[in-house]
Amino acid sequence: QVHLVESGGGLVQPGGSLRLSCAASSSGYVIGWFRQAPGREREGVSCIANNGGGTNYADSVKGRFTISRDRADNMIYLQMDNLKSEDTAVYYCAAAWGSWTTTCILDREKGHYLNWGQGTQVTVSS
Repeated sequence: QVHLVESGGGLVQPGGSLRLSCAASSSGYVIGWFRQAPGREREGVSCIANNGGGTNYADSVKGRFTISRDRADNMIYLQMDNLKSEDTAVYYCAAAWGSWTTTCILDREKGHYLNWGQGTQVTVSS
């Protein structure tokens, strides 16, 4: 079991940038970033595998968002550039057991993401 805490959300103008952080209490997991707007289903944004750090991105954020991991302190980051109003949502990091896999599945159920942080609000507005 791993405990996750997100931070770094805020209010930015369209075209701006934010870096979200996810502090994990332990290592050895696949980590995914998900987001949910009011009245909408939670959707996958990006994920990173434990073995080799293979990544995956939703089509809507490719070329704009970058996920990374710092194994020294169990931190996972989501760098968000060129933000759009449709990126507005609560962003969550989540963990799935997958210490050996070199790839990650960007789907809440298929990826078996079982541990979740409390979320951080990202609002993109002019």
